[in-house]
Amino acid sequence: MFDYARLIEASYAGDYRVHLKFEDGVEADVDFSDQLWGYMHAPLKDKALFSQVRVNPEVHVLEWPNGADMAPEITYERAVKAASGKLQ
Repeated sequence: MFDYARLIEASYAGDYRVHLKFEDGVEADVDFSDQLWGYMHAPLKDKALFSQVRVNPEVHVLEWPNGADMAPEITYERAVKAASGKLQ
């Protein structure tokens, strides 16, 4: 299992990217376009909806108004890889 830090900030970064900032200092733009499938995530292909991303203040995960969210360990792993240049 990949250890992860708590997500503290998220903002829309264009297309299907989100700028993420974690409590341990990891910060990166992460592309989630390959995650937009299935009942909850497919509606996020609408960029107007995707752009409404936020951090849930209670559980510190990415979430959207339609109830979709991203697993924190996946979010953190992608941010670490993007910050190191291994994932665009």
